[in-house]
Amino acid sequence: MLSFTGHAVLAVSAQVTDAEIDAWGADGFGGAHDPRLISALAGDGAWIDSLDALLVARGTGLADGSRRLVPRPDLAAHPRALFASGVRDEVAVLGYPDDATAIATVSRGVGGLHELSFEVEPRRRGGAGRQLVQDALSSLPLDTLVVAAVAPGNAASLRTLLAAGFAPIGSMQLFSRA
Repeated sequence: MLSFTGHAVLAVSAQVTDAEIDAWGADGFGGAHDPRLISALAGDGAWIDSLDALLVARGTGLADGSRRLVPRPDLAAHPRALFASGVRDEVAVLGYPDDATAIATVSRGVGGLHELSFEVEPRRRGGAGRQLVQDALSSLPLDTLVVAAVAPGNAASLRTLLAAGFAPIGSMQLFSRA
């Protein structure tokens, strides 16, 4: 479920008709994320993720090919990496060579676009988070479109993404039928 100003995009099975969706009030002004609509579309026993703000930025790729982040397969069992692996494709787990307190994932997510997620220990939030996000963006080719999804209540991560150059474009909510 994606929502933009005045528009909503639903990726649902053909078992749901346009008339049903219209009757539930799906729109780009919040109706697409009405809990009753999401519950009806997902059905009993479904997994429903939190409502996230959807942000975009561009990869900054380094011309010399150098990167501060390196593949960190040893962090693949980190909760951030496990979540990304469960909802996205082609997940790469990245981090600093000598630091296991910061993790970034770059994967294929919404619409096949590159999607970034990250986590730093609470005591290192702020500048360290912004640097991690900027370093992750530099691992992607210049001008590559990158999306990030963050719960609006996660103010620390939202501030970090905004400070790193991400711009909000809408909202997203994932769900999976049982």
